[in-house]
Amino acid sequence: MQSIWILHWEKKNTGKVKKYKMKLLSIAVPCYNSEAYMRKCIDSLLPGGEDVEIIIVDDGSSDGTAAIADEYEAKYPGICRAIHQENAGHGGAVNTGITNARGMYFKVVDSDDWLDTDSYKIVLNRLKQFREDRKRVDMFICNYVYEHVEDGTSHTIGYHKVLPEEKIFGWDEARHFRMDQKLLMHSVIYRTKVLRESGLKLPKHTFYVDNLFVYIPLPYVKTLYYLDVDLYRYFIGRNDQSVNERVMISRIDQQIYVNKLMIDAYCLPQDVSNKHLARYMLSYLAMICCVTSIMLLISGTPENLEKRRELWQYFKKKYPSMYWRVRLGGRGIVSNPPGKISYGIVVRCYRMAQKIYKFN
Repeated sequence: MQSIWILHWEKKNTGKVKKYKMKLLSIAVPCYNSEAYMRKCIDSLLPGGEDVEIIIVDDGSSDGTAAIADEYEAKYPGICRAIHQENAGHGGAVNTGITNARGMYFKVVDSDDWLDTDSYKIVLNRLKQFREDRKRVDMFICNYVYEHVEDGTSHTIGYHKVLPEEKIFGWDEARHFRMDQKLLMHSVIYRTKVLRESGLKLPKHTFYVDNLFVYIPLPYVKTLYYLDVDLYRYFIGRNDQSVNERVMISRIDQQIYVNKLMIDAYCLPQDVSNKHLARYMLSYLAMICCVTSIMLLISGTPENLEKRRELWQYFKKKYPSMYWRVRLGGRGIVSNPPGKISYGIVVRCYRMAQKIYKFN
């Protein structure tokens, strides 16, 4: 097959153009003070060889992260690239990865997570086949695995009962997603052009932007492919992780901000022509509204209860028809119990789900 080349404008030398061979896959690794665990992550990506570029984004770290990034770039030229920037948060680091990507496909792997080697090789071979056959796949989906630090257990989130396997398909062929089975950053690989066409720009200095990453670009995704392999290993259970309940409540304003950006993005189903996709996106938005509301209920402070009321009023004012679709659905009813006694029931139900699914 003929090599694919791309032109890249050098920022430092306006007017000069460098020609690069297009990689198969760009993997962005956002790093902030990640020296304790980033080597495991990067080492898991190296088996991709010359087909992959690993974009290590040092997001203004104050520990040894920058030196480790430079070490990998020097040791693996043409594979690892170290980019240093002022702190911009997880979203800012992902934006940098997208901007600098030279790959046909794009994935984010957080610096405390890793990829399974055997699954990784299978995925790369399949992506190569698509490229050679000139088949367009906008989103490539795999399973991901929760690796629980507190008890050493793991469990897999897969899609084999939801999505057709090993065929290119459209949203019309997707079946119903369970609440714990939504598409997350861990499970998706985008065609890079899709992300750029969607205009995705994640907010800086904000947590929980991964929800925007798997929401905003979806109407630009026309073709999908699901491979039933456990690719992504998601390390969960550290006390300082953003999904830790205590941490989420302390950063609740950022969760609310992301939630509002999702509300603002599309009026569903009117703005999305494919009804199956619109239904999925509405369900995903309802789940995020539910999570935000439950965190505010668990906090229980008058200030946070008022923020919960204000969030739903914001939604109602912005898109009344979409608001009522969500509000009268199961997650909307759970998010808006009628009294303090009901608040307690909602929190107890959440605790039960937390024990079953161990999601934070």
